[in-house]
Amino acid sequence: MKQKLIAAFLILFGSVQGQSTKTDVLTLGTFHFAFHNRDLIKTDKKDQIDVLDKKFQVEIEDIANQITRFKPTIIVIEQSPEFQPRIDSLYKAYLAGTQQLGREEFEQIGFRVGKKLGIPKIYCVNDWGRNYNTIDSLLDNDTIARKKFMDFFYHNPDTAKIKESFPTDVFATEGIKAELRMKNDERNIEKDLGSYFIGIFKYETAQDPFFGPDYVTGWWFNRNLRIFRNIQKIERKPNDRILVIYGAGHMNLLNIFFRSSPEFRLVRTNDYLK
Repeated sequence: MKQKLIAAFLILFGSVQGQSTKTDVLTLGTFHFAFHNRDLIKTDKKDQIDVLDKKFQVEIEDIANQITRFKPTIIVIEQSPEFQPRIDSLYKAYLAGTQQLGREEFEQIGFRVGKKLGIPKIYCVNDWGRNYNTIDSLLDNDTIARKKFMDFFYHNPDTAKIKESFPTDVFATEGIKAELRMKNDERNIEKDLGSYFIGIFKYETAQDPFFGPDYVTGWWFNRNLRIFRNIQKIERKPNDRILVIYGAGHMNLLNIFFRSSPEFRLVRTNDYLK
């Protein structure tokens, strides 16, 4: 009798598993079109481009058309939920034809794709992560320790290695699409994750030999886990498809999360960037 019950359970479980559907996800890793230079690796002013120039507008329109072939029903962007009312207002005005697109990638690509497909809302899912109390306590209360840490953050020898290991400013020489294809190449994404295990990861203090790993835990891993959770919380229907538009660095973790999750199916981004 016991064996029959187990067999029946396995059949039922297999049936449920077979019926379950995963939500398709396309993650579009980008550089920041407005060049705010808030990331570890900066782009010199002389190397920046203006995405509002006509030749780049033509290219971005082509990129948006290609991404539209994925037919997303949900678009999420790198903006914090607290800015949702502002994004709602901007997007509504753009749909009504009373607002021109700004330089941000979430407008240039996200708003365009949303309008082409009649998507009513763009979701803000960003988060900044949470540090251990010991990290915040030292960096918030000890200005000398904070300066020493920030100097190491931006000027340690590994930072130069990180920058040299990836092609830079492809957008200026080969075009925006070439840059996006490079950033969304799976080999480059995997290599990029290694950047978070050197540099600041190695930082130590006399009191805490694991200061660097603890900092990276909150700064990067916790942050991306929270972003993933914000995406999870969006109500989905069985036929929904999600487009994630984010700084390319985030894909070294977000793609792992989506690929491993029983709820999502990650598609190949470069299949849509021909």
